[in-house]
Amino acid sequence: MFYQLYEMNHAAVQPMRAMADATRILYSHPLNPFAQTPWGRSIAGLAELFERTTRRYGKPEFGLTSTIVDWKPVAVSEEVVWSSPFCRLLHFKRDLPKGRKPDRKLLMVAPMSGHYATLLRGTVESMLPYAEVYITDWVDARTIPLSAGRFDLDDYVDHIIDMLHELGPDTHVMAVCQPSVPVLMAAAVMEKRGDPMAPSTMVLMGGPIDTRINPTAVNRLAEERGIDWFRENVVMTVPWPNNGFMRQVYPGFLQLGGFMGMNLDRHISAHKDFFFHLVKNDGDSAEKHREFYDEYLAVMDLTAEFYLQTVDSVFVKHLLPKGEMKHRGELIDCSKIRNVALMTVEGENDDISGVGQTQAAHTLCRNIPDDMRVHYVQPAVGHYGVFNGSRYRSEILPRIVDFQASFGQSAREAVRKRLRRPDTV
Repeated sequence: MFYQLYEMNHAAVQPMRAMADATRILYSHPLNPFAQTPWGRSIAGLAELFERTTRRYGKPEFGLTSTIVDWKPVAVSEEVVWSSPFCRLLHFKRDLPKGRKPDRKLLMVAPMSGHYATLLRGTVESMLPYAEVYITDWVDARTIPLSAGRFDLDDYVDHIIDMLHELGPDTHVMAVCQPSVPVLMAAAVMEKRGDPMAPSTMVLMGGPIDTRINPTAVNRLAEERGIDWFRENVVMTVPWPNNGFMRQVYPGFLQLGGFMGMNLDRHISAHKDFFFHLVKNDGDSAEKHREFYDEYLAVMDLTAEFYLQTVDSVFVKHLLPKGEMKHRGELIDCSKIRNVALMTVEGENDDISGVGQTQAAHTLCRNIPDDMRVHYVQPAVGHYGVFNGSRYRSEILPRIVDFQASFGQSAREAVRKRLRRPDTV
């Protein structure tokens, strides 16, 4: 009944939220003589703060309309190139000159952990000058009818394989945080099958490959509680009248509560500062707050079967590093990965995936040649700094771009030709 209570409370506050919004408009209107006084701005600021902290945030837009390619601005448009009831594969199509040599294809696998794929907006934007970027746009489980069936970790792996088949050979894949595990599983499955659509490279960023290494508070909580506690306490039924009525989910608002609880004092201070920015008429600082929290507070539900299977196999039983992980009943053997170049990236101050957890992929993929693997730890960044922010753009991004350029099929073929060329005197 907790989900139903949440919905009832949200509906009950709706009239007060509408009144607060009307008050904000009234006391910030340029024709109101009080709008430019500290008293008027205080009233408007309190009204906006109330409205923002009680609203439900919808799915944000990527809003990427242009990029720079070959030092020239080009238009960017979104198109859906593959879809299922649980995911859409978005392509950020660039308006490139006809006849220009195509760039490499990059499949960016966004985390399915509560936030929307737009959390990686900055990551996508940074890669657009160098690649044809595709991203997994996961669908909010509360909007998916029960008739669409289940979606668990095995289905997640199947989705990645299907997308790689859709994109064709010589595709590069980048997994941010949680999808590092299913991406590694998918690569192992495809290599074992001799699938020619296996990715050329995979970049795993801040992922929980082996959470026994430097366990964080998140990792310890999962081990201490056990899967039964999560099944009994965080799995709920989507209430009517949502399209996903009766579907078992891990609600996004619970996930958000966990996120914010880890740094509650920081979020309280941020909202207090936001109010004072409004009173002081500091529009730039206030707008930065809005932009961040419009994204951060927009959350989605996860299917219960996916969430529970992931918690149990990755965080409680550690099946992948133990060599016991299975996909559709078939044992995952990462030693079968031989032709996929591997790069792992970690943040020195990551409090979600501890240092060493992602690097563990290199131990599992022991048959990848040494000259086809890279590990990098970025100093002075936390979890989000691994894939976004100034240090990501200046220090991590160039390494990823160089890595993918070095191990695409065309680059490998060029090396083979040089090796086959007879020496000349």
